[in-house]
Amino acid sequence: MHRIVRRVGFIGVAAGIAGAMVVGSAMAQDAPSTYRDIEATLGSVPSMFKAFPEEGIAGAWAEFKTVQLNPKTALSGKEKELIGLAVAAQIPCSYCIYFHTAAAKLNGATDAEVREAVAMAAISRHWSTVLNGMQVDPTVFRQETDAILRLAAERMKATSATQ
Repeated sequence: MHRIVRRVGFIGVAAGIAGAMVVGSAMAQDAPSTYRDIEATLGSVPSMFKAFPEEGIAGAWAEFKTVQLNPKTALSGKEKELIGLAVAAQIPCSYCIYFHTAAAKLNGATDAEVREAVAMAAISRHWSTVLNGMQVDPTVFRQETDAILRLAAERMKATSATQ
């Protein structure tokens, strides 16, 4: 037991040091230079960034800029904004819904894609309520899901082979 505690303690310290290094690199940019970068990128400094504590704005902006605004990530801008909209609809956050809807459309999303993203959020919320409220066995759920997906994959393969 003592060895496990020492190992977990070491991992926790190592993770803390790594986290401090990331935060430290974000903090290397002070608030004024961060605000200048925000203005250069967005054309102004929106009030949501001004409202954020100055001590954390560099890290918050780095996250926003390198994930949400970065066109060289695994997800397209349209996909990121549709995900953002779906999450915003569930939180719910009217500010986020407004932003992500407009940004999704700017990135090429159609009205039908916007409606579908919100509907998918509602469907996920609905079935999450059922699964959690009814305390469906998670092992059984995973087994059933795996079986359904195997069948779907077989059907997709058969369909693509005939085309």
